[in-house]
Amino acid sequence: MMAGRALLQEEAAVAEAAVADTAAVDTSFLLMSAYLVFFMQAGFAMLCAGSVRSKNTMNILLKNVLDACAGAIAFYIFGFGVAYGVGGKDNHFIGTGNFGLDGFTDWGSFLFQWAFAATAATIVAGSVAERTQFVAYLVYSIALTAFIYPVVVHWVWAESGWLNAFRTTGSLFGTGMIDFAGSGVVHMVGGFAGLVGAFACGPRLGRFDSDGKALPMPGHSAPLVVLGTFILWFGWYGFNPGSMLLIAGAENAVARTAVTTTLAAAAGGVTTLGIKYYTDGIWDLISVCNGLLAGLVAVTSSCSVIEPWAALICGFTGAFVYVGATKLLLKLRIDDPLEAAPLHGFTGAWGVIFPGLLAKKEFMAESYGNDSSYGIFYGGNGKLLGANIVGIIAITAWVLPTIGTVFFCLNKAGKLRISKEEEEAGLDLSHHGGKAYDLAAEKV
Repeated sequence: MMAGRALLQEEAAVAEAAVADTAAVDTSFLLMSAYLVFFMQAGFAMLCAGSVRSKNTMNILLKNVLDACAGAIAFYIFGFGVAYGVGGKDNHFIGTGNFGLDGFTDWGSFLFQWAFAATAATIVAGSVAERTQFVAYLVYSIALTAFIYPVVVHWVWAESGWLNAFRTTGSLFGTGMIDFAGSGVVHMVGGFAGLVGAFACGPRLGRFDSDGKALPMPGHSAPLVVLGTFILWFGWYGFNPGSMLLIAGAENAVARTAVTTTLAAAAGGVTTLGIKYYTDGIWDLISVCNGLLAGLVAVTSSCSVIEPWAALICGFTGAFVYVGATKLLLKLRIDDPLEAAPLHGFTGAWGVIFPGLLAKKEFMAESYGNDSSYGIFYGGNGKLLGANIVGIIAITAWVLPTIGTVFFCLNKAGKLRISKEEEEAGLDLSHHGGKAYDLAAEKV
């Protein structure tokens, strides 16, 4: 009798240790993914710095640094509670508790979600670069991180959100919105917020001639653009595979997600190279970098539920969406220095559509535990596509008026755009007391 009890105790101890080991592995995986997503801030910093003129380098870099700093405080105090907070009755629209992480101890999840919030805010900086007052940046960045972005997170990723795909009952069309790592939640929010900002600020001086034709205004450093692009690609392996949130028992799905991420990026880059050579007759390095990123943005929604060959199609088509949206904005005389709205907003919307076309039934079951609806090209019933289209409409209808109100108020208060003299001198001299490159000192 005693021997049997001892054996049961030993088996229970072994099982408890195995559970603890699994939890440790999953937590380590989530933290490493959070670190990778955070490192994307360095990629955005280098990409932004290289894409603007040298006289505005310090300004854009400071904005990237503060996206992490101010964004962390805003997301801690308010944003995380809006996104995931639970307080009393479930709310399908907005979180209602855990503000300031009160009563919340899942530290790894908070860190991972903060890194995503910082990414959404950073996207906007590129759209309004080189002509925006610094105080305007602080206001819109905090508004986006603390409220506008977290509300969309709650809709799609919080357990009680009305678009959530994991809801056991009451999910939209019985499937919910499939946006695995944030083509809509992160990139559409940041991209369309940037679109509103670019429109509100108006074009940079000299960007368009009197006939409305766009004049070249290239960034000052192609090497920084390439460095930033590769850092972002590297960080995307935390963004997409890391969104599985665990790895024990999901090793195959995580690895496949990394493969689809890679292939979409490659297809986006090569396709954009071909498009630019066909239209302009040049092998355009900067466009290839943006096309590569467009492939990554496009696949972010479907990366866990599509096959590798479908990822190539996703990146290929995403490149056309990015190039087409870029041309559309220029025709409308909307100046987006980093092409962030076409790259993240429009291509992100296409990425949200893609699971409704080519999500595989088996992968839906594996990633979401629900294979009742899948891609229409696999014979799906179209409910997934419908839910994702509703998600696109909802995100657009939320972001445009809310961030638009912020920019409208800033403009009315005279706090949005810098003066003509400051813009001509450059923000580094007029706002930050120096230059990023002390070329005179190198000659001494």
